[in-house]
Amino acid sequence: MELTVLSISFAALLLLGVPVAFSIGLASVATVLYAGMPVAIVFQKMVGGMQIFSFLAIPFFVFAGELMLYGGIADRIVRFANSLVGHVRGGLGMSNVLGCTLFGGVAGSPLADVSAMGSVMIPLMKKEGYDADYAVNVTTHAALVGALMPTSHNLIIFTLATTGIASVSVFSLILAGVIPALILTICNLAAAYYVAVKRGYAIHGRFPGWREVVWSFLGALPGLLIVVIILAGILSGIFTATESAATAVFWALLVTALVYKTLSFENFLKACAKACKTTGVVLLLMGISSAFGYFMALYEVPQKTGELMQSVTTSPWVIFLMINVLLFVLGTFLDMAATILICTPIFLPIAQHFGMDPVQFGIMMLINCALGLNTPPVGTTQFVGCAIGGVSVGEVMRSILPFYGALTACLMLVTYVPAFSLWLPNMFR
Repeated sequence: MELTVLSISFAALLLLGVPVAFSIGLASVATVLYAGMPVAIVFQKMVGGMQIFSFLAIPFFVFAGELMLYGGIADRIVRFANSLVGHVRGGLGMSNVLGCTLFGGVAGSPLADVSAMGSVMIPLMKKEGYDADYAVNVTTHAALVGALMPTSHNLIIFTLATTGIASVSVFSLILAGVIPALILTICNLAAAYYVAVKRGYAIHGRFPGWREVVWSFLGALPGLLIVVIILAGILSGIFTATESAATAVFWALLVTALVYKTLSFENFLKACAKACKTTGVVLLLMGISSAFGYFMALYEVPQKTGELMQSVTTSPWVIFLMINVLLFVLGTFLDMAATILICTPIFLPIAQHFGMDPVQFGIMMLINCALGLNTPPVGTTQFVGCAIGGVSVGEVMRSILPFYGALTACLMLVTYVPAFSLWLPNMFR
């Protein structure tokens, strides 16, 4: 009965429009009161969930991303991407894909990626004759690659969500995301090219020459080096994953303030304010989700969910598909961080029981949650893209299938072919 109170109160609060963090907290309090336990349990679990040293990586990665966003890195990345593929049919769309992927590697946030790249590329694509829905879909789906990049704070959130369930290192998760990020980029390029050919978009300009490619690459290189620094630093043992996040902030300040000289003091304050706000939201979610996770463990939610799934089928292939479908449905209503924190304690033990590695599960979950960022009613990246493009969500959804197909293809490859996510981590074990 306590589990029923927990589930129904949480669902009812979400349907009433109560923010996710408060819905989780109030549902936990309601369960405690019904069970006759002291309310102090909720607050003890909240505080315990926030007092984790590796959590320090999250505010640093968020701050580094905001500095890159407000520091003008996007313009140089756009120039480099456009010099490579801007001359082919649908080339501006493909440039958008490459630009968003590269900036996602720097910022590590799909939302920051859409905000930075979308404000540059979507108006430019519309000006060059591309439809607004195409420009928005290309931008918002390419931005999702940022969730898998080394600077992504969602990687840290997942490792924290596995505490007490499995041992997952941040470095293994960073390595595991490299090949899926490349696959997702290729799938997005294919989808952008397919739609461009189908709609008969014109070819704009011609190949500028390798000289321009080299110069534009050198211009973007200081910003792009952050990914190399993080990987090389952790791999060589110079710093830990948490220390790499602080290094990312230092490098972002160095590049934007001293190399590019594009970070004004006003934009620096905006970056600080946005990073504080995002960190506060994530911290609140992590603390409250710890209390929520305590009750799910207490009332054996993972075990009961696993038993329910096994009553339907014992095939690992079908079980993994069911997990993906459930994650997708929940991801349409919950933010990415909330989905990771709530669903990892439920589905990770089930996936492990049927032979899936925790690192592979983490990449699968991140891709699935990223898909939720582009799905109403809580598709934050899609809303930002539509606002920039001046187009309705309904119009964008009518032409979204090729891009959904690209993301789903990558998700299925990661789910059913372990080598795509585990080959690199296994090389360094």
